[in-house]
Amino acid sequence: MAATVNTVTGPISSEDLGKTLVHEHFMFGYPGYQGDTTLGPFDREEAVRVGVAVAERAKSHGVKTIIDATPNECGRDVEVLREISERAEIQIVCSTGYYYEGEGAPAYFNFRRSLGTAEEEIYEMLSTEVVEGIAGTGIKAGVIKLASSKDAITDYEAMFFRCGARVQKETGTPIITHTQEGTMGPEQAELLISEGADPRRCQIGHMDGNTDVVYHMNTLEHGVNIAFDRFGIQGIVGAPMDEARTACLIGLLGMGYTDRILLSHDTVNLWLGRPLRMPEQLQQLLANWHIGHLFENVVPKLRRAGVTEEQIETIFVENPKRLFDPLPVREAAGAAG
Repeated sequence: MAATVNTVTGPISSEDLGKTLVHEHFMFGYPGYQGDTTLGPFDREEAVRVGVAVAERAKSHGVKTIIDATPNECGRDVEVLREISERAEIQIVCSTGYYYEGEGAPAYFNFRRSLGTAEEEIYEMLSTEVVEGIAGTGIKAGVIKLASSKDAITDYEAMFFRCGARVQKETGTPIITHTQEGTMGPEQAELLISEGADPRRCQIGHMDGNTDVVYHMNTLEHGVNIAFDRFGIQGIVGAPMDEARTACLIGLLGMGYTDRILLSHDTVNLWLGRPLRMPEQLQQLLANWHIGHLFENVVPKLRRAGVTEEQIETIFVENPKRLFDPLPVREAAGAAG
């Protein structure tokens, strides 16, 4: 039976997701950008214009749905997402959740943790945004976003993982994650499952930050899905080059994991705050970090390596649907391996 998926324009059937990019950002700002508004004011009209252009490029490749993974404290604006969705006629699923401790905004809930109230308050926030809506807009989050640090899940981050698993148990909402620099994939899976999360509804993200096949197998053995969702980000923040991650992906597909892998870019299409001044060398490294990269550059390489059209359809259409609408346990067990 199909599941109901919350989008920024209202609920849809999981059958209607279509071709999906599972981790992108129409706009993003590192916490602190709000203090730089004198020189980096927010231009809503520009945000919508850029978002529509990005959506149109994705649509030209057949994309029907984009999951915007922007955490609450990093510039998430669901009303801007709704306007982009309406103008571009594309489905957008927004997130509820907070970023990892090192680059998020931990002071707020760490202070409340010192008062002994944080964990229940985090649960209330996630649950309310999924069940009732976000900040009086009526827009409901369709996924729960969680994140961990390099080589650690901090005590602060673990609160969000526990609360996310709790909300998923109650609502069935998928969990998508951020792993930092190719670390903590198996540990994220273990923690979520220990807290009662359904592994079939969990997408462990940024796994392409690590090209060690054993790392991927150790994560997959928990029954979760993994996302190679940073294509185009290479040579910085510990990210491998696209050629290496593509080779790892082809190997995993050849080993029979097609049903458990999702693809995306983690693009930031508008940076909040002052415009970035990227060095020329960095611009060259990131030249393919755009919403069309997978379809224009990566998928052709997969085809040349023998990846079939059926596998590509599974990755972009069936696997996102399955994330929201997983197989019954008996069928899933029969399909394993």
